Amino acid sequence: MSIEHYIDRLLEREGGYSNHPKDSGGETQWGITIAVARAAGYTGQMKAMPREAAKAIYRQRYWLEPRLDQIDAIHPKLAEKLFDIGANCSPSIGIRFLQRALNLLKGSAAPLLIIDGCLGTETLSALKQFKAARGANGLKVLLAMINAQLSVHYIELAERYPKNQTFIYGWQLNRVLGV
Repeated sequence: MSIEHYIDRLLEREGGYSNHPKDSGGETQWGITIAVARAAGYTGQMKAMPREAAKAIYRQRYWLEPRLDQIDAIHPKLAEKLFDIGANCSPSIGIRFLQRALNLLKGSAAPLLIIDGCLGTETLSALKQFKAARGANGLKVLLAMINAQLSVHYIELAERYPKNQTFIYGWQLNRVLGV
């Protein structure tokens, strides 16, 4: 798959303009918060943000900067999952989920990855080694462990911030089960 395909699928989930009073992100268009839009140089009204502007932000901030293109070369489904987590939570959260799962799955004899949320050569190497050792079933297990961590992440957000309980069902349906 291509990043364009992943972005289009993400935009379908995100929809258009929103300004929900319980959403900590405030105004959003295409899933891009006003803070992220401003940081990326968009100065217009959020309701008027063009789809192409959102796509450019997703491509740069949530795909290229966290280096998910390198994950895509190893396992496209994992890359799309980490892209979605990055867009909804932050890129570092998805990468931490990956690092944590790899540490548990690769065995005690292998050196542990530092769970820092940065996709570096050690994490990429560990993923390649894991894929070589465990194959397709191993990658299914890895994705399941990432989804489990994501589910718990959303549960804990809703427990910590009761206003987020408004969103927990949609997060579980569209983010945990949907990608």
